[in-house]
Amino acid sequence: MQVRTLLRLSVAVAVAAITMKTLGWWLTGSVGLLSDAMESFVNLASALFSLAMVTIAERPADEDHPFGHTKAEYFASGFEGLLIAGAAVAIIWAATLRFMNLQPLHGLGVGLALIAGSSALNGALAWKMMAASHEHRSIALEADARHLYADVWTSAGVVVGLALVWLTGWLWLDPVIAVLVAANIIREGARVVWRSVEGLMDKAVEPDVQARIDRTLARFAESCIRFDDMVTRRAGRRRFLDVHMHVPATWTLGRAAALRGEVEQALMSEIEGLRASIQLLPSNMEAYFNSVEETR
Repeated sequence: MQVRTLLRLSVAVAVAAITMKTLGWWLTGSVGLLSDAMESFVNLASALFSLAMVTIAERPADEDHPFGHTKAEYFASGFEGLLIAGAAVAIIWAATLRFMNLQPLHGLGVGLALIAGSSALNGALAWKMMAASHEHRSIALEADARHLYADVWTSAGVVVGLALVWLTGWLWLDPVIAVLVAANIIREGARVVWRSVEGLMDKAVEPDVQARIDRTLARFAESCIRFDDMVTRRAGRRRFLDVHMHVPATWTLGRAAALRGEVEQALMSEIEGLRASIQLLPSNMEAYFNSVEETR
């Protein structure tokens, strides 16, 4: 299933979850259910923004953006993390007001059934989105899936807490549940934002991708051919590689260029979405301008 199709489905599921949880809150008066409904509003806003950013990320490279638009997905995950933090603050505020004015809850059986139904929808969608995020290397899908998983665990906590309220009559458990919900989504929000920051800072490719690059280059390395000064980075679904290839100084430019073409093609065939750039150098020459060490 395509990324945009899944995000459109996420919008539809968020609307359904909001409807079910809001109805549950209206029937029960539970601030715990209200906090869960507010998190679903965040899911809806995040899915809409992610859909917009993924649409931008899929645009081809142009004159103003020669490396493409794939980093747009990082803005989607960062925006989602900030929305999560905002929802947590609102939940804590609502819980504080309820602590100051405890109220009896009503219709808990129906409310628990509604929240269980919405959790089943979110869980199924989160599983599908997480699998697709690895297939398409989409951080926007991964962020949305992680948030939905957090929503599922949040709802499970609310169900357990409200069941305890139902059985014990301890009304103070309701706002306590809301505060715990807020703490959980703050943790998830911080994780999502950090993933976005790492992407915007041009983090190196994943260890398994690096291992595949090393294996591919090793096929071409001989006593007279070597590779060094390798630099990698990832930008959304794209991967970029810059490396120096040293060949004998006696080789003609045509022979060296032909080998470089073979290496670049092998790398890009091995790793989908990779853009490889290889600079040719004679074996007796070194270049240091790509050193990752700080120049003093």
